[in-house]
Amino acid sequence: MTERASEGEGAPLREAVRACLERYFADLDGQEVSGVYQMVLREVEPVVLRTVLEQAGGNQTRAAGILGINRATLRKKLRLYGIEY
Repeated sequence: MTERASEGEGAPLREAVRACLERYFADLDGQEVSGVYQMVLREVEPVVLRTVLEQAGGNQTRAAGILGINRATLRKKLRLYGIEY
């Protein structure tokens, strides 16, 4: 897949994330906030892992390939989030 193709395919996801973050900040109504990056990762990463594992039929090697990480990293993240597959 080319960089251009991946940019086009990611546009709906990128816009959904942007909309969610804008709504989050609007709901804060000017309150000070910190740690947004870690909060987003903590909320999104487990969803990504579960969804990709489902698409890979529970095959961790295949899921790691889809994610572009090695299997050991995937297993570490699964343990971190308490995800069993």
